[in-house]
Amino acid sequence: MAAAVQPKPESPICDPWTRVEALPCLLSVEIHVPKFTVADLIRLVPGGLVDTRWTIGDDVPLLINGEIIAWSEFEIVNNHVAVRLTELA
Repeated sequence: MAAAVQPKPESPICDPWTRVEALPCLLSVEIHVPKFTVADLIRLVPGGLVDTRWTIGDDVPLLINGEIIAWSEFEIVNNHVAVRLTELA
């Protein structure tokens, strides 16, 4: 009896993500800002602050192409705002 031929681990047959991993997607994090108006938008300047009334530690939705894929929280890393995944959706 002949043994079944197994594909190599690096083969695209074994890893379905290989065929799509280079496709572009839009990653976004949503923070709802209550009572934000067009006038507030017009007054935005570089370095300006927007009061989000978001509590530190509250999870924010992380979306790919408009679909929630995870929950995350903001963090400061080397003077940059970063997003840390806290839970997959």
